[in-house]
Amino acid sequence: MKTLDNFDFKNKKAIIRVDFNVPLDKDFNVTDTSRIEAAKPTIIKVLEDGGSVVLMSHLGRPKGQSNPDMSLKHIVDKVSEVLGIEVKFAEDCIGEAATTASNNLKSGEVLLLENLRFHKEEELGDPDFAKELSQLGDIYVNDAFGTAHRAHASTTIIAKYFKGSKCFGYLLAKEISAIEKILKTGEKPVTAILGGAKVSSKITIIENILDKIDHLIIGGGMTYTFVKAQGGNIGDSICEDDKMELALTILSEAKKKGVTVHLPIDVIAADDFDNNANTQITDVGSIPDGWQGLDAGPKTLEMFGDVILASKTILWNGPVGVFEMESFSKGTIAIGNYIDKATKEGAFSLVGGGDSVAAVKQFGFEDAVSYVSTGGGAMLESLEGKSLPGIAAIIED
Repeated sequence: MKTLDNFDFKNKKAIIRVDFNVPLDKDFNVTDTSRIEAAKPTIIKVLEDGGSVVLMSHLGRPKGQSNPDMSLKHIVDKVSEVLGIEVKFAEDCIGEAATTASNNLKSGEVLLLENLRFHKEEELGDPDFAKELSQLGDIYVNDAFGTAHRAHASTTIIAKYFKGSKCFGYLLAKEISAIEKILKTGEKPVTAILGGAKVSSKITIIENILDKIDHLIIGGGMTYTFVKAQGGNIGDSICEDDKMELALTILSEAKKKGVTVHLPIDVIAADDFDNNANTQITDVGSIPDGWQGLDAGPKTLEMFGDVILASKTILWNGPVGVFEMESFSKGTIAIGNYIDKATKEGAFSLVGGGDSVAAVKQFGFEDAVSYVSTGGGAMLESLEGKSLPGIAAIIED
């Protein structure tokens, strides 16, 4: 796996695909700098070698049209602040504006190109567009895991024009390594904690990881499809009736492969989907009609905790309750605390997928786990065993 460390960037211009698709408020201020901070080590390495940097990214979904609200000019000051160096800006990502700005770049300088997706050719993976981008740098660096599952011009096609001169940035290399620890190289026992609302959104992940894990903890809304499939009464809890047969198949396959599946044994049930609803603790298979399970119960959390604390490699994808409501956040917080403790005791822990990452940030667990993935869709596709075009393009020469 070629990374930045395989290159000396002295007097070289690195064109780096970053993921600066950051949230902006109504006044176009960046409200979360974590993606910019995540790319910083890659950018600084090039500059410290004596090279210069051309950054390319998308922002939002402008659908191939120029849109001032989605201009990357809004983030130039924040990128400059995070990097500790004044960042230059090109009014376009190709054409005269980009070429002139790139040609004038000196060692130690950084240039940010305008939003790639102002050109429809970016998402279409257009070779001519990719070739134009390629002429702005000497070495191509992909550090955008969040878009590695897209065969776009700047993430995949551009790599064809850099034979022998392309590599992974530090962030993307870390993402690949973290997922490999779960799927290939992790110390046993390996535990996957899968939560969220629907079994259907996790099917391919479960199918792919069953051969690699020892324990599967199932929580969140998809619990109730498994419980109802086994004859339990789930009251008004969320359930995918058409996936009950599949749930039974998953349990059967796990048993055949020697994977221990841990389903909740008790839950916090509520008489309404509301933070102020009446609640009761009930066995997971005995939820009264008119009530719905919205969080894991105390016996369940104790059981989950025992499994997590005995694990050496942990994947967490999805909350175990409706953590957005304070009344039903205790289960997800408890899982975070158990993973924190296991990590302190030497386990490797990877958190990924939109809702789990949101929970980790909300409850302050970012520094408590080994790695928080920056790429939602890309990480899920990796866990599903799919080859990501952006990664394959760097590996192929």
